[in-house]
Amino acid sequence: MKIKKGWYALFTAPLMLVFFCVVVIPFFIGIGYSFFSWDGLAKHRAVFVGFQNFINVFQDGRFISSALRTTVFTLIAVLTVNILGIFFALVVTTKLRVRNLARTMLFMPYLIGGLILGYIWKAVFQEYFLNIGWGNWTTDSVKGIAAMVIVTTWQMAGYVMIVYITGIMAIPNDVMEAASVDGAGYFQTLFKVKFPLLMPSFTICLFLTLSNCFKIYDVNVSLTGAGPGNALEMYSLNIYNEIFSLSNFGYGQAKAIIFFLIIAVVTLAQVTITKKREVAM
Repeated sequence: MKIKKGWYALFTAPLMLVFFCVVVIPFFIGIGYSFFSWDGLAKHRAVFVGFQNFINVFQDGRFISSALRTTVFTLIAVLTVNILGIFFALVVTTKLRVRNLARTMLFMPYLIGGLILGYIWKAVFQEYFLNIGWGNWTTDSVKGIAAMVIVTTWQMAGYVMIVYITGIMAIPNDVMEAASVDGAGYFQTLFKVKFPLLMPSFTICLFLTLSNCFKIYDVNVSLTGAGPGNALEMYSLNIYNEIFSLSNFGYGQAKAIIFFLIIAVVTLAQVTITKKREVAM
């Protein structure tokens, strides 16, 4: 039975309406607010300032510090999440008897919300680490970033593991058999056969981890609370504090627009580079 194209529009129309109302329209309204100086209250008049908010952003030391801090955190977390994720995927795709149980247990941290994870690990870093003499990591500007990397890796490694498992299972058996017949060892097969064929999975996982790590907010709030003197304030929390704590609505929107552009450029560059590697392989 031939399905008319009109049915697709009928079923997707509610979803598209919600998407436009919740995402697209507020996005363009936010762009408009970024050109005004306004505290977000209806009784106060918004003053048009043009590009002054965007100029002020690049003169904001607190903003620049949070951006650099977020970049460092993202670079480390992307590496740890993907390295651990691919390691888990390689382990649970072997003939390990408890591989199905292992997949479930490794994926479960992702099902726990970031706020809850942050509070759970905060107790570990504050109480257990103090008892063994390692100090309170959640108040240290360097150890605090390491703490967030640990929590983020623990949460996301199991998620990217699923993507890598799918990629590994999609590798044709005859390719692996041919490598074995040619005398390729485990590491030769891994780096010369599996990894090149896993480039689509690398593209997806790098995109997910880059975007999620740049946008980290919940773990930052619950685990460190931005730290003493905002020493552990990440980009998203900086925008939140600017709008809702300092009541600089237009200025905060300008930061959000710049944040969006940074993430868009970085993720598009990453996807372009890894896509070219897929074609080359």
